[in-house]
Amino acid sequence: MPEGDTVFLAGKLLNRALAGKTLVRGEFRHPELATVDLVGHTVREVATVGKHLFTRFSGDRTLHSHLRMDGSWRIHPVGAKWPMAAHHARVVLATAELEVIGFRLHDLKLLPTGEESGLVGHLGPDLLDPLWTDEHTATATAHLAARPDRELGDALLDQRVLAGVGNLYKTEICFLLGVSPWTPVSGVDPARVVALARKLLLANAWRHEQITTGDPRRGRRNSVYERTRQGCFRCGGTVLVRPQGDGAYQRPTWFCPRCQPGPSPE
Repeated sequence: MPEGDTVFLAGKLLNRALAGKTLVRGEFRHPELATVDLVGHTVREVATVGKHLFTRFSGDRTLHSHLRMDGSWRIHPVGAKWPMAAHHARVVLATAELEVIGFRLHDLKLLPTGEESGLVGHLGPDLLDPLWTDEHTATATAHLAARPDRELGDALLDQRVLAGVGNLYKTEICFLLGVSPWTPVSGVDPARVVALARKLLLANAWRHEQITTGDPRRGRRNSVYERTRQGCFRCGGTVLVRPQGDGAYQRPTWFCPRCQPGPSPE
């Protein structure tokens, strides 16, 4: 599942392409929305909340979408060859100049704009909220500290705690804190965790690459995430990967036993 900064950037690019434009094509290839036609509607804006995208149209209508594991939005000039096979397209929005195609989108819902909170009201503070305040910090910190016995890695992925962290940032945040992802929340400073998570997402919000080491070169962008072959970016030691989480929420989790002391699966 994409990180919050990936969704944030997608939203900004979609907003740049569509905001203020009237649709000359607006079709859905989705069972529940197949009869909907948005031709003639104007796109007011595209906004994001955590990992959720909201495309807002004239007439108080909003299209909600979520990328899940393999969804994407692509933008290209009208008439250009699509980057994926047409049968993967779920949404086609076109202006006079550009086509915006939603491929492999699993979650699509058209709803009144005033009802958006019903889809995201349960989320914790959005780490990339442009209106972030000290109150957001306090709320996110309180959410994280509320279950002190919970494994830190699991807590970071819970969008009800704070919205935007995915598996890459979960892994890298734990590394930068110097603790195992299986460390209980009580073993860290929740305020420091929130500050670090927001710092990392903000640093990467306007680029496609996610860099947590400060080194933009390929293969050196992260400290332990997917580095079982290269080893730890800091010490060069062995990086292990173990599953964390249950059922559909289980994720492979990378860590360096030397740099990250604490509990871990055998």
